[in-house]
Amino acid sequence: MRVHPAFLKPERAILVGLITAAQPQAKAEEYLAELAFLAETAGAVTEKMFYQRLDRPEPRTYVGSGKLHELVQYVKEHEIDLVIFDDELNAAQFRNIEKEFNPDPLKADVKVLDRSTLILDIFASRAQSAQAKTQVELAQHEYLLPRLTRMWTHLSKQKGGIGMKGPGEKEIETDRRIIRDRIILLKEKLKLIDRQNATQRKNRGKQIRVALVGYTNVGKSTLMNLLSKSELFAENKLFATLDATVRKVVIQNVPFLLSDTVGFIRKLPHHLVESFKSTLDEVREADILLHVVDVSHANYEEQMEVVLSTLKDIGAIDKPILTVFNKVDQLMAERVQHHDDVEYLESHPDLPTLEKSWIARSKPCIFISAIDKTNIDQLKEEVSQVVKKTWFERYPYSHDFF
Repeated sequence: MRVHPAFLKPERAILVGLITAAQPQAKAEEYLAELAFLAETAGAVTEKMFYQRLDRPEPRTYVGSGKLHELVQYVKEHEIDLVIFDDELNAAQFRNIEKEFNPDPLKADVKVLDRSTLILDIFASRAQSAQAKTQVELAQHEYLLPRLTRMWTHLSKQKGGIGMKGPGEKEIETDRRIIRDRIILLKEKLKLIDRQNATQRKNRGKQIRVALVGYTNVGKSTLMNLLSKSELFAENKLFATLDATVRKVVIQNVPFLLSDTVGFIRKLPHHLVESFKSTLDEVREADILLHVVDVSHANYEEQMEVVLSTLKDIGAIDKPILTVFNKVDQLMAERVQHHDDVEYLESHPDLPTLEKSWIARSKPCIFISAIDKTNIDQLKEEVSQVVKKTWFERYPYSHDFF
């Protein structure tokens, strides 16, 4: 009899991060806060966060031996289930760390994860379509392959016989070969799905395509529901949307296709970026991008840089971009005043604060609240004008279309 997930006791986790010259304390704390949100999204409860100041991660165990001993003691005393590290661990680090937490390999009660493993787990639980499931499985296998040495205690045995590499082949080599074969199969499956999706995109005709892009959990799906009058899944968790969703939208008699795509995040696993490039075809092939930003987030500028860097990586940075600063209802008014334009604002009290502040330097831009529907009519007007302009640039002799 299976137990419903709602009745399962949530796993208890501790988070581990480093404070270095390249990652000062404030940034390390922000990264672990985001890691805690990831853990919550995966269904775990964060019990405590641990930091260590180092010049660089320890090659053997990521943290120093003293800190690792402190972590082991805390885990034993508080019955912790998960130890999650903020950076990607290599195979040797995984192996050495797990030996400390699980000295008896047959009784591995404590799971050791890194940020990449956690994100992959969330993606696996959120994937709905065949394409998303295939992409996640591919990323998981590519991530697992170099780390097989830590996964199984039986891999030191010898195995031979029909269908094997030969007498004396270790099980680990067999498992690696199975995973490599599976990777090849998944890549072929993705190519087929990509061809089918390309055909679907061609069948959409001459309509202008607009794509919502942005950091994860900035409100893209909520905005998609608002503009398209649909009911897509949206919640206050990371990676609520994995599958690209396309809806036909008509604003002021201006039709266009609007797509919602997977959100970006810092320290996204390389294999995951590679695997999801086909999903991001909706972004690459869009005519206009709506860059949705959570302006209430303390480090929204860094989140914007992550998105713009990813757009550059996939070759989509040269498209018309309308920056949509969302969640103005959560933005504290004093944040705008903590900058060099305070005197300008004070001398122009009649001007709208946000539109005339340093935040609005990303042009063109608009400030909205998808939840409170603040400035939504203005956003619709802006989008319809951009779509019209793009249409007339592409089809200059069709002014009677609208």
